[in-house]
Amino acid sequence: MNLKEFVGKYGEKYSERLGIKLEKEPFKWFLAALLFGAPIREENAIKTYMVFKKNGLTEPEKILKAGWDAVVSYLDEGGYTRYDFKTADKIMEACKNIIKKGGMKKILERKDLRKELKLAKGIGDVTIDIFLREMGMPHKISKYALMAAKNHGLLDGNEIKKIKGIDAIELEIALMNLGRDYCRKNKCRECPMPCKAKGL
Repeated sequence: MNLKEFVGKYGEKYSERLGIKLEKEPFKWFLAALLFGAPIREENAIKTYMVFKKNGLTEPEKILKAGWDAVVSYLDEGGYTRYDFKTADKIMEACKNIIKKGGMKKILERKDLRKELKLAKGIGDVTIDIFLREMGMPHKISKYALMAAKNHGLLDGNEIKKIKGIDAIELEIALMNLGRDYCRKNKCRECPMPCKAKGL
């Protein structure tokens, strides 16, 4: 499998998978990033976002109107049973602060964006970097993406190499998936890409 095929197979943007138009719908992506930032399975985060979408809860005002109990029940439906109360608190607080600050589009115009995006207790760097990555904004690269980039000769200093004809965000996502599912588990012989670090 060459690099372009690899990125095509493993680098689909999560926002695209969820049908989110980033420029027009930044709150939807922030809600999704908040769900992806929790220590649960990716499939559960996707399922939970779709539950929110199905029930019309993709705007801060609608989430606040639905209330904390409804948010908890939708989180449980998506598979957040261990983190439902904490995540519901986080979502409700974030929605209140987003409205207070004039909406996500206004927040994205501000200078200290990382600080501005800490919209609720418990929103940390992982969530913020997930959000910023697909928005095409400066962010910290995932440790798994860096691990895979190093193993596969795609590291340029502390950054992932820019490859002509390949979307940089999709490449980072593909490498993150590779690092998480193969490199960190030493599954080098099963890896879909030749591993230069191991001579495979």
